[in-house]
Amino acid sequence: MANVTIVGAGLMGTATAWPLSDNGHTVRLVGTHLDAEIIASCKRKHFHPRLGRELPRGVESLFVEEIAEGLRDAEIIVSGVSSPGVRWIGKTLAPHLRPGQMIIAITKGLEANADGQLTILPDALASELPARARDQIKFAAIGGPCIAGELAGRRHSCVVFGSRAHDAAEKLARIFRTAYYHIWTTTDLIGLEYSAALKNAYTLAVGMVFGLLEKSGGPDAAGAFVHNTAAAVFAQACTEIERVLRAVGASTAWAYGLPVAGDLYVTSAGGRTMRLGTLLGKGNSYVQAREMMAGETLESVEIVRAMSAALPKMFERGVIAPDDLPLLRALIDIVVNDKLIELPFDDFFSTGAVSKLPD
Repeated sequence: MANVTIVGAGLMGTATAWPLSDNGHTVRLVGTHLDAEIIASCKRKHFHPRLGRELPRGVESLFVEEIAEGLRDAEIIVSGVSSPGVRWIGKTLAPHLRPGQMIIAITKGLEANADGQLTILPDALASELPARARDQIKFAAIGGPCIAGELAGRRHSCVVFGSRAHDAAEKLARIFRTAYYHIWTTTDLIGLEYSAALKNAYTLAVGMVFGLLEKSGGPDAAGAFVHNTAAAVFAQACTEIERVLRAVGASTAWAYGLPVAGDLYVTSAGGRTMRLGTLLGKGNSYVQAREMMAGETLESVEIVRAMSAALPKMFERGVIAPDDLPLLRALIDIVVNDKLIELPFDDFFSTGAVSKLPD
């Protein structure tokens, strides 16, 4: 049995306690400085207020001030922070890490530096560790469709664990895998992370479709909805993510598998990203919509901003063309340039496989 410490008491990080506990592992849940109320509830009532569930039996909850105790003897660390906290968790973990430990991240995102170069979040976390420690830790990440409440409810969920080290991905999969938590593995960590991140950005566009419906007054008297429109946006999202994956040398198969199509479907079912997209579709500018969602972490926005910084360099290198990404460029105009929504439907499917179909 393994000793596993989850750092970050949000929904998804905490939900991994269920399969781990069911497999008989020792599980500690350490909150961040933002999780004090959650940990207080977990300590007092063994109840997670956001998941609306009692924690599995035996899970120990600790405040961030108790992190040294929480990481004692930990063989595996689950990074359960949101994307803005990735560098924080790297700095916080650094003094406590030991050779041979593994860190697996649930966070989805990409970072762009001043030169427009993109970094996947496991690498951003690793960069905060001393070089010697960095070389002695194995890093992994989780991608694929998984709603936290459903995992905690032991509903069948299918995901991918990725690590550049094949043995690490396989070992982690064996530790986490249950009869309801189904795990495949990959060494294509870059592709897995790009897929997970870009899916969040494109979910905004799906949300915009439903916002446009609300703006028009909702379904008409005959019940006409917008499933055709949403499906077209969904398919264009998968198509564009495939092109980005090809440009960065990753497996394009992810675009039509669990990390993109599967996760895009789940994320489009609701949540903060869909709410933001709906607000934009109803005619609000990004600035207005952001004010309505003040205080909420919007990882989709960070992805759009990162891609806005990276795309000019990618276009310059010729690895991808502007015409390949009409939907992403529209999202950049809306989020970064604060333009009102305009989805370029006539530019969809204009390049690639669709245009090569016989007449």
